Amino acid sequence: MSQLSLSWLGLGPVAASPWLLLLLVGVSWLLARVLAWTYNFYDNRRWLQYFPEPPKVNWFWGHQGLTAPTEEGVKRLIQLVTTYPQGFKLWLGPTFPLLVLCHPDTVRAITSASAAVAPKNKVFYDSVKPWMGDGLLLSAGDKWSRHRRMLTPAFHFNILKPYVAIFNKSVNIMHDKWQRLASVGTTRLDMFEHISLMTLDTLQKCVFSFDSNCQEKPSDYIAATLELSASVEKRNQRFLLHSDFLYYLTPDGRRFRRACRLVHDFTDAVIQERRRALPTQGTDDFFKDKAKSKTLDFIDVLLLSKDEDGRELSDEDIRAEAATFMFGGYDTTASGLSWILYHLSRHPEYQERCRQEVRELLKDREPIEIEW
Repeated sequence: MSQLSLSWLGLGPVAASPWLLLLLVGVSWLLARVLAWTYNFYDNRRWLQYFPEPPKVNWFWGHQGLTAPTEEGVKRLIQLVTTYPQGFKLWLGPTFPLLVLCHPDTVRAITSASAAVAPKNKVFYDSVKPWMGDGLLLSAGDKWSRHRRMLTPAFHFNILKPYVAIFNKSVNIMHDKWQRLASVGTTRLDMFEHISLMTLDTLQKCVFSFDSNCQEKPSDYIAATLELSASVEKRNQRFLLHSDFLYYLTPDGRRFRRACRLVHDFTDAVIQERRRALPTQGTDDFFKDKAKSKTLDFIDVLLLSKDEDGRELSDEDIRAEAATFMFGGYDTTASGLSWILYHLSRHPEYQERCRQEVRELLKDREPIEIEW
C-alpha cells in the first residue's frame, strides 16, 4: 500500500487508505469553515464598533434578557431608545450581534433598500418556517413575486368590503364581554389578551369562514396559534436555542412541533374540503353560493388564483399563506390597538376628541350603516 507523509502534522509516513483521505478532507473542510466564520465575525465586529452599546449583563450572555417581552423589558427598551436615539447594538451571547435602529431616517435606509442589500432576518425567519412555510413573509425572488401577484385579488375592494360586518360583530362580542366583566366588579383587564382574541376571531372568519367562538370559549386552534407566537419570541431571546438540533430536544421545542401539527391539520382540512366542493359545484356555482353570503374568504381566493401560465397554488403554498396572514394580521393589529387604547387612557383630551369625531360620523346612524 502506498505511503502518505504527514510530517506537517507531526506524523510519520502512514498508509494512505481511503478512510484516512476522507478524514483529512473532512477536517480540512471544517477548518476552512471555522476560519471563514472567524474572519466574518471579526469583520462584522469591526463595522459594528461604530454603533453605541449599552452595558452587558455579563460577558457570555451579552444583553440577553435585557429587553425581554415583559413590562420591565419594555421600560428598559424605551430607556435605551431615549439614550441612543439613532440606534444601538445588542449581543445575544458572545457572538450574535443584534442591531437596533431607532430614528426614522436611519430606518428608511434599510426599508427602502433592495432585498439583495437588506436580506430578511435569517435567524428569526428560520425559527418560524416550520409554522408558516415558504409564504410571502419568508420567500424571496421569483417565488415571492409570483405569489404577490396571485394574492393581489384578495385585497380588492369588493372582497374586503363585506369584512366590515365581520369586524363589527367580533368587536361587539368583545365589548359585550367587557360589560359583563365590569358588571361583576372587574375593573382591570389585560387589553392585549382580549384584543388578540378579537383579532384572531376576526381573522379566522375572514381567512377560513370558520367561527370558533374563541372569545367566549377555548379553541384548540387559537390556543396553538398563541403558543406558537410565544414560543418563537421566547426562542429568539435565548441564543443557545437558535440551533434546531438543540431546540427540538427541549420541552419547548416539542410543544412547538405539536402546535405546528395542530395548526397545519386544521388548515389542511379546510383546504381539502374546499377542493372537494369545487369539482362538484363548478367555479360558477361556487361563486354564486359565495355571492349569497357576500363573503369570499382568503382560502377561496387562494384556491381560485392562477398565475399568467395558468398554474395554481399547491396545498402547501395555500397553507403557508394562510398561516402567514393569521400571524401577521392578529399580532400586529392587536399590538397597535392595545397601544392606541393605552395612550388614549393616558391623554383624556385626545380621547374626547376621538369620541367627538366618532359621534359626528355616526350622528343618528347605527355603526353597521357606515361604509368605507
